[in-house]
Amino acid sequence: MIDPFAVKDCALIAIATGERANDLREFRDRLETTRQGCIYYHFWGGLLRPSFDDPEYQNDFAVWANHILRDRFLAERLALVDPTDFDDLEDLRRELIEIIEERLDENELGFWSAPHQQFQFVRSQIVVFDTGIRVGKPEELKPLIPQLTVGSVFYHFVDARRRTAHKNDDFSEWLMGFGDTYDELLDQIASLDPYFKSLTELRSQLGEIFKEYM
Repeated sequence: MIDPFAVKDCALIAIATGERANDLREFRDRLETTRQGCIYYHFWGGLLRPSFDDPEYQNDFAVWANHILRDRFLAERLALVDPTDFDDLEDLRRELIEIIEERLDENELGFWSAPHQQFQFVRSQIVVFDTGIRVGKPEELKPLIPQLTVGSVFYHFVDARRRTAHKNDDFSEWLMGFGDTYDELLDQIASLDPYFKSLTELRSQLGEIFKEYM
């Protein structure tokens, strides 16, 4: 007997760490030791921040490199980093450090910013709410998904990837419990990239997948 799918909602709480960087070398040094929660927040936090509006750059590191360091080359390299390509945040950290060290080697003078434009490292803490909604059959997800809050989409489709055994979204993990019945649906869900889309876009596309399949 498969347990019902429990619909959750969430919010990301931003917590200042006091860690700052004035230039690219300091940024590299802080990145080597900062908590994993900082890396998570600066890559994924923008999805839940209404004020985040930079369609060209998806993460805070790339935004700072472009707007403050005025280094478009570095910004574009950082913007191309997809966190879903890495097994964990430590692998992602190593990739970021490698990109920054390569850029430092290319320009020994470094890239400076004004003190009031330091990069402020912020870590995140996720707060999860149980909506009380339970889904017993996959067919019931079809009308439910378009009604999900962006917090629910984030929790079940984005944050789930660091919680589940197969690093999947929660929907896929639950559907896998039904054996190979929903393999085609699982393939369609797996085609969605959660990083380069807004949460509303993800909800819409996920809803369309369930609508067409069911």
